[in-house]
Amino acid sequence: MSIATTEQSEQPAAGSTAHLSKRDRCRIAFASTIGTTIEFYDFYIYATAAVAVFPFLFFPKTEDPNLALLQSFATFGLAFVARPVGSILFGHFGDRIGRKATLVGALLTMGIATFVIGCLPTYAHIGIVAPALLALMRFCQGLGLGGEWSGAALLASETAEKGKRAYAAMWPQFGAPFGFLIANGFFLTLVATMDYTRGDVTGPFMEWGWRLPFLGSAVMVLVGLYVRLQLEETPVFRHAVDTGKKAKRPVAEAFKTAAKPMIVGTFVMVSCYTLFYLVTTWILSYGIGDPSKGLGLGIHYIEFLEIQLISIFAFMVGIPCASILADRRGRKPVLIATSFIMIAFGFTFPFFLSIDSATTASVLAFLVIGMFIMGLIFGPMSAVLPELFPTNVRYTGSGISYNVSSILGAAIAPFIATWLVANAGIAWVGYYLIIVSVITLIAVLCMKELSKVDLNQV
Repeated sequence: MSIATTEQSEQPAAGSTAHLSKRDRCRIAFASTIGTTIEFYDFYIYATAAVAVFPFLFFPKTEDPNLALLQSFATFGLAFVARPVGSILFGHFGDRIGRKATLVGALLTMGIATFVIGCLPTYAHIGIVAPALLALMRFCQGLGLGGEWSGAALLASETAEKGKRAYAAMWPQFGAPFGFLIANGFFLTLVATMDYTRGDVTGPFMEWGWRLPFLGSAVMVLVGLYVRLQLEETPVFRHAVDTGKKAKRPVAEAFKTAAKPMIVGTFVMVSCYTLFYLVTTWILSYGIGDPSKGLGLGIHYIEFLEIQLISIFAFMVGIPCASILADRRGRKPVLIATSFIMIAFGFTFPFFLSIDSATTASVLAFLVIGMFIMGLIFGPMSAVLPELFPTNVRYTGSGISYNVSSILGAAIAPFIATWLVANAGIAWVGYYLIIVSVITLIAVLCMKELSKVDLNQV
């Protein structure tokens, strides 16, 4: 009797991740990272093309260069409208049939749409149908992206070792700098070897070279599919199924039982998104814009891509710093401190980016600081958002929070920042970041500290 009791006590508790080997955890880390790497790669190549390619190839010519850029940013923002729809769609299946199968579907949706963008005819060939098809594929990208991040975050967090959930969940977050590095490195190589001149639609880059990063994403998607098909379902989800806690209608259940966490999670994430797309998408258009027309700093496109690539390493450093601290000190102290740092950073925009005094060195310093802060705020998020929700609606709830915040933060950030520069000056872009950071700070103060709580008990 005592022997049986001893053997039983040595068995991992239901829903426990103690049985996972080091090799299992490495495979899970890679599978979660490869998906978000593809996610951010796809977004970066679109964001870069939205500044350097699409205004000149997919929209009618206009006397106002700002108008073409704003039109291009509008299609860029369309994916963010689609993302909450994708989070509802894939969240339903993620909470109904499991994390693994849903992640495969999201990856395929995203990858196929990106590949098709690389095949689209331009405005010169099919007229107004060209931007319409571009917008449609961008919407499909958004659908897939709506299910990707939350699934990858759950895959990592629901298989984490006790006390190391933020550390385990930081691996999907590395997809952001990895994707940025690959995407911008690819574009830098192309524009450096194909004689790219902004606004000139002749030459190999504008004729066909810009398509290569979109077509090349297919290789990464195939690798991601292979890795994910080798995975097993997470122990936490299997436990929910075994105990009969799986929701029949996850979306309705999420709004019924977890409406407050969804609202809190949305605003906890919103400053992260705003900062991210200010220091990646908007800053590119501003950095290479014409200073004589008040549109930017006039830095050469290749030179700007080079300093962006340098700054991405600061992003990589910030992610583990914040994630490890979030396991040791808790989620709220790390996010509160980072919010105050972001507020202070907002006051520095005129110092680093004034059209009258900015230099390449000051822009590099701005990007390095901004990217490091981005790592601090972004690193713990793949642990923070899943912790807010019970297992039966975790995919849906975290996905909706993450992707609604993308509309409030990322989708409109490049557009608002471009308008503010043209009408109020660079300082107001910083004030915009400050306002959003204060909103996030309030949300963090309203958030529960759940770093020590078992995900089966949320």
